[in-house]
Amino acid sequence: MVWHPDGILAKWGVLDFAGGIVVHNTAGLAALASILYVGRRKVVENVAHSVPLIALGTGLLWFGWYGFNAGSEFRVDSVTASAFLNTDVAASFAAATWLFVEWINAKQPKFVGLLTGAVAGLATITPCAGYVSPAVAALIGILAGVICYYAVALKNKLGWDDALDVWGVHGVGGFIGVIFLGVFAAKAWNPAGADGLLQGNPSFFFKQCVAVVVSSVWAFVFTYCMLWIIDRITPVRVEAEHEEKGLDAGLHGEEAYPQGL
Repeated sequence: MVWHPDGILAKWGVLDFAGGIVVHNTAGLAALASILYVGRRKVVENVAHSVPLIALGTGLLWFGWYGFNAGSEFRVDSVTASAFLNTDVAASFAAATWLFVEWINAKQPKFVGLLTGAVAGLATITPCAGYVSPAVAALIGILAGVICYYAVALKNKLGWDDALDVWGVHGVGGFIGVIFLGVFAAKAWNPAGADGLLQGNPSFFFKQCVAVVVSSVWAFVFTYCMLWIIDRITPVRVEAEHEEKGLDAGLHGEEAYPQGL
């Protein structure tokens, strides 16, 4: 619908540079549907397994995102360069912003929060990467750090068991990124793009808003219905005994970290 030349949203004029709708928003809403359908774990472990491994994973993810965003141009030109730079700028500003917001709220800065903020910035800049300026990318990173932080806080308050904050980071990040594209897009940075709301084009902003709402509803409803159908055939939730014992032991018969070692 978005990336195919004959897609209904593409024909309508909806833009998504590297997957704000196609990847992050739909994944986040599919995750939310799964969370609500499957329900909470009996034992919820919110302690980070390994902070060094989280840092390593975030670094690998960040590095790969250059190809994810800049590579979406399918050639090397000025748009590729701006998409590459915008990816870095947004992630950096979002990481710092999340750190400071968490510091203000929890009275203590958290390294995992810094890393989570970086991913939020990466997800949010994805639809905008090749259509906005680096200065706008910095602003988008700041907004992503604030909005995604409070989305995750809302998730915690509501008791949703989203272990990796897929909805709060990717779902919300992709959602607001598509809307920010409708606000900040400028043909000066990509002649093949569009001018957004601030450039005097409210119709493009409206199209982006409608598209992201439709994609959100589609992903949530479709995923929830598919889970219901699958659950009629094979349970989507593991047995209580396996959940209590741990899936490594219950499903695989071995543990990565045997108790006491």
